[in-house]
Amino acid sequence: MSRTWQGAAPPPRPLGARDWLRVLCRGGVIGAALAVCFPLLLLLRIPERLIFGLDRPWTPYITQFVCRLACRTLGVRRMRRGVPMTGPGAYVVNHVSWLDIFVLNAGKRLYFVAKSEVAGWPGIGWLARGTGTVFIARDPRAAPVQTRLFEDRLRAGHRLLFFPEGTSTDGLRVLPFRTTLFQAFLSDRLRDVVQVQPVSLVYHAPEGEAPSFYGWWGDMALGPALLSVLAAPRQGRVEVIYHPLLRVADFPDRKALAAAAEAAVRAGFAAARAA
Repeated sequence: MSRTWQGAAPPPRPLGARDWLRVLCRGGVIGAALAVCFPLLLLLRIPERLIFGLDRPWTPYITQFVCRLACRTLGVRRMRRGVPMTGPGAYVVNHVSWLDIFVLNAGKRLYFVAKSEVAGWPGIGWLARGTGTVFIARDPRAAPVQTRLFEDRLRAGHRLLFFPEGTSTDGLRVLPFRTTLFQAFLSDRLRDVVQVQPVSLVYHAPEGEAPSFYGWWGDMALGPALLSVLAAPRQGRVEVIYHPLLRVADFPDRKALAAAAEAAVRAGFAAARAA
């Protein structure tokens, strides 16, 4: 996240004995899956890289398995609407929570684009690097190198995922999209071959919880946010809404492309929240 959205956070709910038992059971299953599957992924990356180069025909299945297991273990119901893209391109999605990583990876094999600082986060950075996350620096001088990286990954058939808001929220709003990263899609190597698919991510809190239950934003620490979801006696659901594809070649510049993607995400988000 390159900036931080601020808003009033709900007070944390005190955890009782049964809550801690749920934390231990759910966290234990997810932790065990990571302990087994992540080393396996790293081992497979060695022959995968030697044989296929940038392409990753094996390891994304491991990532997807772990993320599906995590959603099932937590009890968060995923509901998909629309048809995900099948060719090379990028998803642009509104950003709500740390849970987005599991929900989106569970649905499709893809690669996230994250700020370079994430690579240094304890634990999370290690997992992100291993699963093929593309890291970007907030430095205009790095733009040509980053554009080339996007080009190489997209032309290799990868589907990248961007959070154009630049930060996560309470899940009750969509923030204006930043347009900078959209410029890479308009390069000569990509403009005529790449499509962008807007995706609306809409969380519905468990009954009796605050509507922002799944949100993670501002100065909220990751630990308490994880605990609140792991301990919840009931879970809610999340809708992943895939909108019609946008052909990059149909747009004159990055601002027009970003505006069309934002409009689609906002419309899907508003409709799902109203329903």
